[in-house]
Amino acid sequence: MNIAYVYPWDVVGDPSAPERLAALGVDAVALAASYHSTRAATPYHPAHRVLDVPYPAFYLPVRPSAWGRLVPATPAWTPADAYLQARDALKAVGLQVHAWTVLTHNSHLGTANPDLVVRNAFGDPYPYALCPAHEDVIEYCDRLVQEILTVGEPDGLILEACGPLGFGHQSVHEKTSGADWTSVDADLLSLCFCAACAPRYPEPTMARVRAAIDHTPAPHTGTGTRTGTGTTTDTGTGTGSGTGPGSASALHPTTVEEALGPLADEVRTIRVGLSTSLRERLIAVSRRTAPNVPITLHANPDPWAAGAFAALPAGEQGADVLVANCWGDPATDAARLTRLTELSQAGQRVGAYVLALPPRPADPAVLADHLRTYAKAGATEFHLYHAGLASRERLTALKEALRQAT
Repeated sequence: MNIAYVYPWDVVGDPSAPERLAALGVDAVALAASYHSTRAATPYHPAHRVLDVPYPAFYLPVRPSAWGRLVPATPAWTPADAYLQARDALKAVGLQVHAWTVLTHNSHLGTANPDLVVRNAFGDPYPYALCPAHEDVIEYCDRLVQEILTVGEPDGLILEACGPLGFGHQSVHEKTSGADWTSVDADLLSLCFCAACAPRYPEPTMARVRAAIDHTPAPHTGTGTRTGTGTTTDTGTGTGSGTGPGSASALHPTTVEEALGPLADEVRTIRVGLSTSLRERLIAVSRRTAPNVPITLHANPDPWAAGAFAALPAGEQGADVLVANCWGDPATDAARLTRLTELSQAGQRVGAYVLALPPRPADPAVLADHLRTYAKAGATEFHLYHAGLASRERLTALKEALRQAT
């Protein structure tokens, strides 16, 4: 199955949109049911060319009785039932409609509820990132899935940001590149130390993360204690050459494990557990609410992953499809797909989330070569981003690439 991703406003108000999407040769459309803020090109819409989406919104009618503490916002730039209108138009031309559901990425709710957001080791909040260590956040995601399945009646459910987000975020006028933080620094800045997360870690964790970011000697861990319950043991002495708190490798770690030292295994387990518990709860509620609706997870086999593709280092047998991000170097993307394929269960499909926008060229031969690379790595379906944002030249290239590669 091949799936094109679109927003509700790409379809609502544009009578030509359903046929244009069907002409791509896809089987289904991933239609955003809940989505974060953005500024989107709308190159085909008869009423506009650029749409400003200033806050995250829910594209089905918001029924007050269905929500708890956290209630999603209603859009002002498209009808309140835009998902339903777009769904019906797409199904009328024979396309399946899967509900593209963004979970913990929500700056509107995070700004209004700062006690529920991810905070780094320095206490800095990430307002766009709801932390699933909080029951209110888990309950919100639970109710979101129930409402989409009950009111939206999709042919499939796609779960994105099914875990904690981290440092990486395309924010308004992002100004962080000059700090020269490495990918390891970004992973460390993604560790959450909110009021619900901090007590779960061994006591020295925050200090070690701060030291790694600032390239200062890490505190001696010794036999650590937890700020909540339990203990952790550090077998290192902090002496000798190469690995002690003041060594070059400790001051400039090349992996998260190196930065955290003897605390790494326990911190990793805690972090992965946040995504796992949220994922398992949402899969359970989905099966109760709509047993026959297939579930797709945007997933990353990296246990330190924090973002739209949540950490899934041990697989998930309850899902129908596991989708890996394929927006970077094709060889690196293929390795990620291969690992996700190794983690998949019998009968479970693996998908490649393929970028058809810049910096990818509008060249069908190049795109087809990428698709073949991903197929060799285990992808049995392609998730195409993004059929509403792409120019006519790019849509033509994508259509031809699909024809060549499948």
